[in-house]
Amino acid sequence: MRIVRSTEKFSAELKEFMCAAVQRRRDDDGFRASRGGKSRNAVDFDSDAGNRLVCVTGGVSYLGRAIVKRLLVHGYSVRIVVDCPEDKEKVSEMEADAETASYGNRITSVVSRLTDTESLIKAFEGCDGVFHTSAFVDPAGISGYSKSMAELEAKVSENVIEACTRTGSVRKCVFTSSLLACALQDNSLNDLDHSIINEESWSDEQLCVDNKLWYALGKLKAEKAAWRIADSKGLKLATICPALITGHDFFQLNSTSTLAYLKGAKDMYCNGLLATMDVNRLAKVHVRLWEGLGDKTAFGRYICFDNILSKDGAEKLAKDIGVQIEKICGNSDDSDANVETSSPPQISDKKLLDLMSRTLRSCYHES
Repeated sequence: MRIVRSTEKFSAELKEFMCAAVQRRRDDDGFRASRGGKSRNAVDFDSDAGNRLVCVTGGVSYLGRAIVKRLLVHGYSVRIVVDCPEDKEKVSEMEADAETASYGNRITSVVSRLTDTESLIKAFEGCDGVFHTSAFVDPAGISGYSKSMAELEAKVSENVIEACTRTGSVRKCVFTSSLLACALQDNSLNDLDHSIINEESWSDEQLCVDNKLWYALGKLKAEKAAWRIADSKGLKLATICPALITGHDFFQLNSTSTLAYLKGAKDMYCNGLLATMDVNRLAKVHVRLWEGLGDKTAFGRYICFDNILSKDGAEKLAKDIGVQIEKICGNSDDSDANVETSSPPQISDKKLLDLMSRTLRSCYHES
């Protein structure tokens, strides 16, 4: 269940407003450009704005690519951190892609060991800040993300944030966590029947361990490590906790992360916690939080999702990833009834929608 200012109607109206505001601004910009004037969104590459350099870890991943493209659209130059020479070839593929080729040489890459803080400092040098999107997954899928990988993800998180604090040019960081770091709590201990899952919520670490939810554990420990170091050393940090990332060809391009996320899917579905988030909208959120850290309109943690899956949505997801529906919904024919009648926890993305609505209202008034 979703809570946004207490009504679903507000969410629908806000999304309609957001689309209208963006379209109006696009139309106005296109008109000005067609009359020979400079578009409001055009980037002057002789200005400081055109020379802003940011670093993206995991920039060749499904989410990473979307963030890189969105940063280029906003006028940033992007340095992609890859952890093996083979991934440099993927950067070359991105440079040749029709959507990014028009941005010239504003994509570069550097090979850096995410387990080595000194290596990361060298990679980050000269960048205004960092988008940390890396996650450790295994080709084996659900069974492949192990407890040791969760520990490694937490260690890499410590290294990345430590490197940010020790790199003179870096001023801020946007960190990709997961809704799984917020929403997995013990009913018997936390009275979830009447709770709201929001940016103040943290998953139960012991629950993750007991149920071998290693991907969730990795995200939880990694985000907590990031906040511990950032708070102690004064780094500007925002963390995004998205639902299952979907989009065009998401499973073919992001299969291992998808399967790892869906371990424990039946319980999430029955508790009204199985949600999805479109990868391109998620990339826009990353850039908005980045810019919000600069003007102090963004801070802290943000939950991010599009839809909580109904039975129909779960069936479509199962079809998209090629698994039996029972692996997501369980065997009960009245699963949907259980979700509706058992007072499941309510997920709130009010904080994020408030931020996005302020931004788009500003754009609307400027148009």
